Amino acid sequence: MVWAVLYCFYINSSETLENSRKMANTVTLLCCVVLAAVVVAYAQRRNQTGASIQYERMDGDVTMRCGSLDSDASVTWKVNGTDVKAHHREEGSRLILMEVDLSNNGLYSCFQNPNGERRDQINLRIGTSPREPTVTCRSNTYPKGFYCSWHLQHPTSIPTDFDVTVLHNQESLEVTRDVVHKNRCHVLFPEVFSSYPYRVNVTAVNALGKASTTITFEEINIVKPDPPERVVATPIPSNVRRLEVTWNSPSTWPDVEIFPLKYFLRYRPLIRDQWQHVELTDSTAHTITDAYAGKEYIIQVAAKDMEIGTWSDWSVAVHATPWMDKPQQIPSTTEQEPLLETTPSPAPPSAEPHRAGVPVGRASSSRHLPSPLLWSSCLLQGALTLALI
Repeated sequence: MVWAVLYCFYINSSETLENSRKMANTVTLLCCVVLAAVVVAYAQRRNQTGASIQYERMDGDVTMRCGSLDSDASVTWKVNGTDVKAHHREEGSRLILMEVDLSNNGLYSCFQNPNGERRDQINLRIGTSPREPTVTCRSNTYPKGFYCSWHLQHPTSIPTDFDVTVLHNQESLEVTRDVVHKNRCHVLFPEVFSSYPYRVNVTAVNALGKASTTITFEEINIVKPDPPERVVATPIPSNVRRLEVTWNSPSTWPDVEIFPLKYFLRYRPLIRDQWQHVELTDSTAHTITDAYAGKEYIIQVAAKDMEIGTWSDWSVAVHATPWMDKPQQIPSTTEQEPLLETTPSPAPPSAEPHRAGVPVGRASSSRHLPSPLLWSSCLLQGALTLALI
């Protein structure tokens, strides 16, 4: 592989700078970069392939031995290719790490002195033993079967497997692991309306220990449908307080005709926190008649078997607003009317009474001065008099 990388770089350096070969040079260079990354990854994987895996508990001391060398042999330890900096001590060919945690994870290598030959590799993994898993079972496909899921409340930090067994009437039932959810399994009901309880045991196992949880239940207590689907709320024309709500039964429910569902609808305006509820039997539609006009509503629906089990989770919330009449368009009083060319109209008469003269000793107001027309007549008469003289 190294020769292949060198050959690629040789080809790239020997390419000419002609325009027709620029694209070929780029592709060749990219190929070389990818091939180099593959070589590095392969080398790292090859180094770890021969390493043994050692699992140790959190907060404890860890002792690693350098292969089959004598306990008093002189060796040098490395972690991930560098010196060991964690709190530790060396006793001959042994490396002892003190109070380890997750930061001590890594690939440890020991080299025999003085020639520096590598004698062993250890892939150290720090973790904890599992605690009792939390287990729940539910039937959303009644009466076909049920599923159980589990999880650990405290992570172990190392690989942990789960063993699952299901008993019914002292018989072991077939358990099918889910292909998508790794912590889930599926079980078929051996019979319907059984009075015998089911017993489910889940055991968590890893290199540091194991823990189990067992639950017991009757089939009628785990029936819980999935939420209704395709919930739609639409306003009703010319009805300002009504909303039409429709939905579909959950697609996972096998036979709604033989095992019918009932529904629980809740709705509220966004301006309030209190919900209003309506329970419906064997119906996938409802008309809300008491909505507030012009207010946006949030609506959800839940489902339940008519006789057994519990209510589903709420459906995805939908929003709707009742019908709103379109207001009549009124011309705005702020719109400017077009200007028309007209002759000026005389000013409106003053509301103040007319006065013949101005009292002596008082300054006359500008509104009592003779009008310009009167001044013009006086000047014209004076000019005619001078001309006759």
